[in-house]
Amino acid sequence: MDWSSFKFIDLFAGIGGIRLGFESVGGQCVFSSEYDEEACKTYEANFGEHPFGDITKIDAKDIPDFDILLGGFPCQAFSIIGKKEGFGNETCGTLFFDIERILKEKKPKAFMLENVRNLAAHDNGNTFLVIRKHLEALGYSVYAKVMNALDYGVPQKRERIIIVGFIDNVFFSFPEPVPTWQRKTLKDILEQNVDEKYYVRDKIRESRLMRLKDPNYPKPYISHENMAGSITPHPYSSCLRAGASSNYILINDERRPTEREMLRLQGFPEDFKIVVSYGQIKHQCGNSVAVPVIEAVARQMLFALKTYEESKKMSV
Repeated sequence: MDWSSFKFIDLFAGIGGIRLGFESVGGQCVFSSEYDEEACKTYEANFGEHPFGDITKIDAKDIPDFDILLGGFPCQAFSIIGKKEGFGNETCGTLFFDIERILKEKKPKAFMLENVRNLAAHDNGNTFLVIRKHLEALGYSVYAKVMNALDYGVPQKRERIIIVGFIDNVFFSFPEPVPTWQRKTLKDILEQNVDEKYYVRDKIRESRLMRLKDPNYPKPYISHENMAGSITPHPYSSCLRAGASSNYILINDERRPTEREMLRLQGFPEDFKIVVSYGQIKHQCGNSVAVPVIEAVARQMLFALKTYEESKKMSV
């Protein structure tokens, strides 16, 4: 097939970060699914379509044909690993099962899945082993790597496992990090003249500065408070988290990041529309992906698929 244009589906779509990455290399989304109604509002404002709801209620036969399956699926514990139900039943009760049944029914050429770094270590590696075995049992060659958003151009330390698979014997290598001079810094993404509502109370600011590990740390910095209560400054953001407390990360220990700054930390474009509350954007950014990481993986996947098609033509 000609990979200059291709169709994909966007599962566990969130606010569309994975979609943006694959649209940037010529992909067309033919189906999206997202459970969270507030995330659907943001998605619809930016892509002009309201994702279908609960993936567990969607019959794979009703999904239009597509070439690549995409999904940043939630990491639920695989609770029945090691019990008596047998290998065939291992993924039931998890959302990975829904990916598996759609791959089985639709047999797309490729897939890309994204998850928290800890998936690789969960249950001493058994969870990931089960996922890999199930994907390989469907006939896919599987590649996986933990990738850090910091290496791909945004000032956020965000490590995520990316799992890529191909139905054919496609050779794939993960993208190289971008050169340091091409990476955005905090200065590139921070806004000037920020509204007072983002600034923390004096009491919070003083308490943070008292506990700051390096009081002379050059600005701008973003600090976060760890479990022990110490405040560590960095020239980048720690990982945005959906459920974190409101002052989890502070800019120069003075203020919370704005909605636009959080989107920039994830590499979303400037024209990305904000149609929900601050709390919701914070939650949605924490659940989202770093778009430049996905773009880099999408480019590599396309390169690998095109190379495979060309080699097939030459061998005929």
